Amino acid sequence: MAESEKDQIIRKLKAENKGLQEQIAYLRRKLFDHKSEALNPNQTSLFDKENSVFNEPEQTGDQSISASNQVRPKKSKKKTRREKVDSKVPVRVTIIKPADGKCPAGHSGIEPIGTSYVREEFHFIPAHAYLEKIYEQTYKCEQCAHDTATSGLFKPLVPPALFPHSLASVSLVAEIIYDKFVLGVPLYRQLSGIRRLGYQTSEATLANWVNKSAQQLLPLYEELHRHLCSAHHLQGDETPIEVLREPGKAATSRSYMWVARTPIKQPNPIVYYAYSATRSGVFAQSLYEGYLGVLQCDGYSGYNLLGNSVHRTGCWAHVRRKFYDASQSHIKGSDDLLHLIDEMFALEREWQAYSPRVRRRRRRSRLRKVLKRFWRLIDRTEVLPQSRLGKAIVYAQKQRPYLDRIINDGVIDWSNNAAERNMKSLVIGRKNWLFSTSTQGAEATAIWMTFIESAKANHIDPRQYLTDLLKASTILPAFPKSEELGAYLPWNYRRQQNMGQRKDNNETQATTFAA
Repeated sequence: MAESEKDQIIRKLKAENKGLQEQIAYLRRKLFDHKSEALNPNQTSLFDKENSVFNEPEQTGDQSISASNQVRPKKSKKKTRREKVDSKVPVRVTIIKPADGKCPAGHSGIEPIGTSYVREEFHFIPAHAYLEKIYEQTYKCEQCAHDTATSGLFKPLVPPALFPHSLASVSLVAEIIYDKFVLGVPLYRQLSGIRRLGYQTSEATLANWVNKSAQQLLPLYEELHRHLCSAHHLQGDETPIEVLREPGKAATSRSYMWVARTPIKQPNPIVYYAYSATRSGVFAQSLYEGYLGVLQCDGYSGYNLLGNSVHRTGCWAHVRRKFYDASQSHIKGSDDLLHLIDEMFALEREWQAYSPRVRRRRRRSRLRKVLKRFWRLIDRTEVLPQSRLGKAIVYAQKQRPYLDRIINDGVIDWSNNAAERNMKSLVIGRKNWLFSTSTQGAEATAIWMTFIESAKANHIDPRQYLTDLLKASTILPAFPKSEELGAYLPWNYRRQQNMGQRKDNNETQATTFAA
């Protein structure tokens, strides 16, 4: 019997109603629920075939006996809450002595016979500032005057200023940049602290220092991009930012910050940020111009313009997020798919410390089976295309060619989370800065975030790295060569720091032995 027009309308309205209920539940959860995507292992699905209250099968007597004969696992040590202090922190030993040099009875001539440990305290010295007045001394060399028949007068070479005709020092600008891009403190809030230290200035002056110093280090920023494009594997992501005074755009319009980085397993890690006025794929072409390797990214269509020169792979974290949203809306069939994805991630965690070659072999032998089960279940699942689960399935099917490629590559990660964590550092700061006033400020943000996040990836102290980069900006030529910039690349800088520390340790040991 053919379906009447009335029945068709009713079926359509029911489908729309179900979709709206899913959307309301999703938005309510986004507003009021916790943000973590972790699953509760003790929570059972509402749509399991067997709604038994038992999570384990009932035991027989034989099973109990065999279980009692097994060796019990050792209890894990209870975690302590004791604080840890880095070994690099200088140590000062304080021995408590009588204030008057006498015993409690008032006798003098006391002698120490030993010490006993009391406690440890971690001290903090607040910031202090001082004004440095620099003069150049004039000298006269009598020998030069006699040999050259001149006055023999000379002056020593004065170190160049960070900015001509400015009170800005390397230490001050480095601290401003560190506080803004590492700690997320906006310039206007830093300004009050600087004024309390005795220096009266304006927020515009601080912004000019940040922008101008970034432009001075633009050659090193471009050198990092050149090294980035020579890598074999990259991960990419993008996020919106707001720029108030952008030519041809309203103040409330969206601009974008792009990030590209090497995978965690790769040596000499680079984290590169780039500002763009749009999210157009044309900018993706310019960002990855000359790159011929593997790029892991999400399903954004702008990456399609990269062409066949870039071998794209997908991200399972983006796929999982959509199935997680469907599972939280209690849509039948989403739990089984989500558990299969979690099984993939569990295997990946086991192989995290393995070499790329071993990880590729494990993926092909074990992970491929789970992946086939996932795609078979996808093909069998019947769901409305506009539902939350339907959208998750459509996204996974469109990304299937890119997702399957990860099986044959042991270098690339199973997800793009490393790039997203770097983007999160920017997003946390963005919540405090709110916006960039100009395009120059947005470009400076990209430059400084590149140096800071690359320093973190190479296990370098960002504050010390920023200080040395600002010092280098005063002595590098206007158009430095690659070999002149090489010493300031994060991995080369780290090696120099390690060599300097080993040298200092050897000198300290030699001094101790001599004493």
